[in-house]
Amino acid sequence: MQWADFLANEAATHGLFPEQTVAFVERLKTENSGKSELNLAIELNIEEDTFTKRMTAVYKKFAQSYPELATSKGRGKLEKLRACLRAKYNNGQDVRPTTKKIHQNIPPAVPFEKFVGREAELENLHSSLQTSWQVAIVAVAGMGGVGKTELATQYAKQHLQNYQGGVCWLSAQGIDVEIQILRFAQLKFKLIAPDDWELADRLRYCWQNWQQGEVLLVFDNVTDYKKQVQPYLPPESPRFKVLLTTREKFDRTLPQLPLGVLKPLAAMKLLKLLVDRERLKSEPWVAREICKFLGYLPLALELVGRYLDTMPDLSLETLLNRLEKKRLEHEAVAKANPLMHYKYGVAEAFALSWEQLDEKAQGLGCWLSLYALANILFSVEWIKDDDEQELWEKAIAQLRKLHLIQWQNKGIYRLHPLIRQFFQMKLDESSEADKLKTIFAALMLEVAKQIPPQPNREDIFNLTPFISHLAEVATHLSQYLSHEDLIGLSRGLGWFYYGQGLYQQAEPWYKRCIEVAKNRLGLEHLAVAASLNNLAELYRSTGRYGEAEPLYQQALSLTKRLLGADHPDVATSLNNLALLYESTGRYSEAEPLYQQALELYKRLPEDNHPDVATCLNNLALLYESTGRYSEAEPLYQQALALRKRLLGDNHPHVANSLDNIAGLYSSTKRYSEAEPQYQQALALKKRLLGDNHPDVATSLNNLGELYSSTKRYSEAEPLYQQALSLKKRLLRDNHPDVAIILNNLAALYGSTRRYSEAEFLYQQALAICEQTLGVGHPDTIRVRGNYAIFLRKPYR
Repeated sequence: MQWADFLANEAATHGLFPEQTVAFVERLKTENSGKSELNLAIELNIEEDTFTKRMTAVYKKFAQSYPELATSKGRGKLEKLRACLRAKYNNGQDVRPTTKKIHQNIPPAVPFEKFVGREAELENLHSSLQTSWQVAIVAVAGMGGVGKTELATQYAKQHLQNYQGGVCWLSAQGIDVEIQILRFAQLKFKLIAPDDWELADRLRYCWQNWQQGEVLLVFDNVTDYKKQVQPYLPPESPRFKVLLTTREKFDRTLPQLPLGVLKPLAAMKLLKLLVDRERLKSEPWVAREICKFLGYLPLALELVGRYLDTMPDLSLETLLNRLEKKRLEHEAVAKANPLMHYKYGVAEAFALSWEQLDEKAQGLGCWLSLYALANILFSVEWIKDDDEQELWEKAIAQLRKLHLIQWQNKGIYRLHPLIRQFFQMKLDESSEADKLKTIFAALMLEVAKQIPPQPNREDIFNLTPFISHLAEVATHLSQYLSHEDLIGLSRGLGWFYYGQGLYQQAEPWYKRCIEVAKNRLGLEHLAVAASLNNLAELYRSTGRYGEAEPLYQQALSLTKRLLGADHPDVATSLNNLALLYESTGRYSEAEPLYQQALELYKRLPEDNHPDVATCLNNLALLYESTGRYSEAEPLYQQALALRKRLLGDNHPHVANSLDNIAGLYSSTKRYSEAEPQYQQALALKKRLLGDNHPDVATSLNNLGELYSSTKRYSEAEPLYQQALSLKKRLLRDNHPDVAIILNNLAALYGSTRRYSEAEFLYQQALAICEQTLGVGHPDTIRVRGNYAIFLRKPYR
């Protein structure tokens, strides 16, 4: 017997788990005697700590046979084990197994070192099979292609020594199972029952005379437990262990081991075993994207890995592009690889489950494939007809039973990426495809119409489950929407993200609105003006003033041209452009635009309009910025009263008005009046917008400023820190709002004699202001002045 075979035999004798066996064999190989654990760990593609833990477990198990290991330490423990095993090997003791020959008919399997990502499942399976006082039955259940049969094969091979009574592998889809059992007993144990006996009696005879020792019976690919398994189970004895593999989801009376897809790291490890490592290293991101696209499904990963191995000049990026285009029809995944034990391609494997569905369940699968790869809210409770509702419930149950949909929670489901592609392929083959897609797009459009321009916390909570599906329609089913509806859907998605301060996610949807409006409706259309205005507002909010101004000007010009100079929409464009000028310190240009906008709004049949309040508020901000406090205060108060009357007390605009009035009080040193207003505004914003919103950060900063002004530095600092963290995360590190908070925090540090910290923050704040606002902007001038005063302090 070769040394490696001897080691493998010792590993089985001492009950090592598969991953422990790999570490043990590699560590004790003669050619590895000079290698460190780190080098061996790298070769096995695991962490050094993981390798060390596995070897620790190995020493513990071998210490039962060699007690002297317990007193050895470090490298001495390894050398002691090596010496013990060498002595046993050289003396020929127990080199050949002393047990009877273990009979088995296990099908071929990949080498255990190439079977990755299932260590925990193998341990759980073995544990489950050992815990019964009767016949232990465990079903390994999962979708097609997830590796159920391979897991059972690996388990049977790696734990063969545990089953001295043999391992009998039975195909539930082959000839009658009882015939397979009788043949195994005859060929392996020479058990031949009289031919004139009934089959059931012959089977009973085999069980009664089966070789001694624990027995593993594997029923592979079970589709009907009552017909394919139950009649052939052995008598109630704990020595018989029964393992099933199935696509079916049985009820809870039968113990089951759900088998899901691989973890991302395990998927990459499997790919590395099939494809040259250097090739994967050259395109690591693409390799990860391929694994993600394939949904980490073992069958798909192995097919693609073997395909890549046969195409050494094919780049991973090219393959990914082709997979995304052709999907399940691409040759890499369409057909089985002749070198693999599994005889189906991915689509062929799914088709086996598809054929078991009735028409209702097939139709439901196709409908669900229209949703995005995200949680799907699907309930049948709205169906009034009880019989019809029951049919849909049965369709859901069929899909769940075959693991074609994943149940997440009550009324919430999810599709595996490749099953979704399969259902989409089946849908496109149907004559109903266009009809279903039109209905689905219309349903999602109705949801999109519920998105308000400024969603509050409740809106966001209610709409979030649908956003991915709305984006799916806007991106892949746009041909089933009218031009106006597609613009409305894209705008709604922009509003949803913008309202949360998620500007990066909002920007592409606003850009999409402009693109669709121009291409489908023409350059001279109000939808173009509205879309330009939305994108400009986003740029202004993120401090990209240079990009915002031309868009505002284009929107204003187009609106005037299409509606005339006296239309209320022109007032809105004037107000927005004025707000940009105010943000950039161009107060003399902003004021007349505000005045014009306010005049236009007041010509409306009813001047009690939210836009009037917005314009009053913005003009008040300008007056405050230029020190005209007595003119600002009545406008703030008018705006607040109007907003409360039109919008109610619980609205973000009301919170902003409270913030602005408090700011005015603080500027005029009316701190006792300012504090409760700031606190009220902050509480209202948190309740309506959530804790992670730019407007909440603004309120935190404002309250911090008030505490700093009243020398309550210990209360101010954490508010500044929270505000700074939020603004950086939601906007960007060099946003003007970030500079203002840095300036405020620097002033606090200066006041508390933390001079080195203060100087650093002043420098940061000034650099941001000069870069984004320009050297002549009022905020830049203010920060530069504060820094100059700080530098002149003699005690610094």
